[in-house]
Amino acid sequence: MSAPHNAYHPGGLQVTKSAPYRGDGVSTTSTQSQYGDDRRADAPLPRRTLTDVHNQVAHEMAVRAITKAEVVDGCKIGVILSMGDQSSEAAFLRLVADHMAAEMRLRLGRVGAGWLFILADGSPHPPPDLTASVSTGKGSKPPPNVIFILGATEELVQRGALLTCSKFVGRVVDFLGLDERTFWTGLVRNLGDSIYDEAALWDVVRKAARKPIDPLLPPPGSVSIDQMLAGARAKLQRVTPNQAYRELQANGAALGAPVILVDIRPQAQREKHGGIKGALCIERNVLEWRLDPRSDARLPVADRYDLVVIVVCQEGYTSSLAAYSLQQLGLLNATDIIGGYEAWRLAGLPVDTPEEVILASQGRDQRSLASRAGSVV
Repeated sequence: MSAPHNAYHPGGLQVTKSAPYRGDGVSTTSTQSQYGDDRRADAPLPRRTLTDVHNQVAHEMAVRAITKAEVVDGCKIGVILSMGDQSSEAAFLRLVADHMAAEMRLRLGRVGAGWLFILADGSPHPPPDLTASVSTGKGSKPPPNVIFILGATEELVQRGALLTCSKFVGRVVDFLGLDERTFWTGLVRNLGDSIYDEAALWDVVRKAARKPIDPLLPPPGSVSIDQMLAGARAKLQRVTPNQAYRELQANGAALGAPVILVDIRPQAQREKHGGIKGALCIERNVLEWRLDPRSDARLPVADRYDLVVIVVCQEGYTSSLAAYSLQQLGLLNATDIIGGYEAWRLAGLPVDTPEEVILASQGRDQRSLASRAGSVV
């Protein structure tokens, strides 16, 4: 009789098997390695080379990325932005990509879904050679970073490649095209230097993985302007023109914080319909930069987060979206006027006529200094 065989170890190193019984109460045992040769159980294991270690680490990275992958429209997606030694990172990432492709081909039949992954070298670049710059007058340019895009189909990879080129305009210095139809290689300058690069790569795979939709139907997750406006107004405590006027007269006595009225209409609209006396004119396209206390381009008045900002537009629609945007910056007291400038004018509150607005913009009217100061913001 002989002892039972041990189960095969998935690590692939040893399988123990029993030798024939010798009849003297002793059996001999040998081992069969993954290389097929017979060795004694106490024989030393073969030495692992650096290549073996690289393969194991690459395989583990590939499996981890696949396990943690997101799923968009039934497609598994993921991004690996590696920060290693740039001189060897490209070859290692290619090894990871090969393991990932092999692993996904094994799983594809089981999960029944597509897949798309981006592997990019985000290695930091060495500082420029200042000595060479001084002697030659030209600074040395760091080499570009490699990026791999691999997926289940040629269409997925092509989408990812096109989106990558559009995301990194002027930074894709070269690309080698499709390799075996489902593998794209490119070179991107300064990849990883910006904190937004990884988010941009994730945006690429998420958009590329989406299934084509009917262009006449709204995409999933989108909202109409009416829904967007209603959502913004739900966050505001909107005021009538008379309420806004009283708060301005009281100068924030009730809240203990200064109150400012901000007219976000473009100059052409103010010159056509008139302005509000004492309003600070900040056009919509620069509003957040002028009123964010953290912005280098902020106005001196925007030095605190409890500032009460009352926004006014022509009819009270754009102002709601603008006030909500200010709240997202931390100005939680921001709101807008119901009905906008038209409601303010119909309420009989102080206004500048169109002629006065034009004169103020030309610097010939000294009575509306606040409007003059705001018009050049």
